Amino acid sequence: MIALIDYGAGNLTSVRKALTHLGAEFRVPDGPADLDRMTGVIVPGVGNFEATAVLAPEWRGAIAGAVGRGTPLLGICLGLQWLFEGSEEAPGAEGLGAMPGTCALIRGGPDDDFGIFKVPHVGWNSLHVTRDSWLLDGVGEGDQVYFTHSYAAPVTADCVASTRYGIDFASAVQRGHVAGVQFHPEKSGDVGLRILRNFLERAA
Repeated sequence: MIALIDYGAGNLTSVRKALTHLGAEFRVPDGPADLDRMTGVIVPGVGNFEATAVLAPEWRGAIAGAVGRGTPLLGICLGLQWLFEGSEEAPGAEGLGAMPGTCALIRGGPDDDFGIFKVPHVGWNSLHVTRDSWLLDGVGEGDQVYFTHSYAAPVTADCVASTRYGIDFASAVQRGHVAGVQFHPEKSGDVGLRILRNFLERAA
């Protein structure tokens, strides 16, 4: 059973539809204690990083405890950013800290044409696969996925795919059984469904 965390900042409807399409068993847990019985955890999210403050401290402890027991965890969009230590969008809100680094506003580099580079980053963009990962099994170099965000995680050793938009940012990360995607797999067609299926298989 997959736990789909509802903290008031997630696009749960589309994630539910994707999981249902894949035949997954899932539920929105009533409280942190419910995670003890789950085989996987998904933390979705859209909007400001400050919204993740709702997950502290009971939820943070329960999710960290689940991870410690080997339960696979997937963060989607804002959920990926929450896997890191924090974000400059909301300096007072702590991330889970499962991965080192701080998320930052997407800023254009010197080679960006004036008027073309815009924030937020909305639309389809390509993945550059940086290393092998169970999360991206079956996903090819240059595959397109759907983004909508203004802040992004840095490219670190945990990055398994990066995307170029003004800067190179981590579009998919994975450390052990903890993973995250900056894009919306539930809105990314067959590629996104493959990634969700990879997570479900990991959590089986």
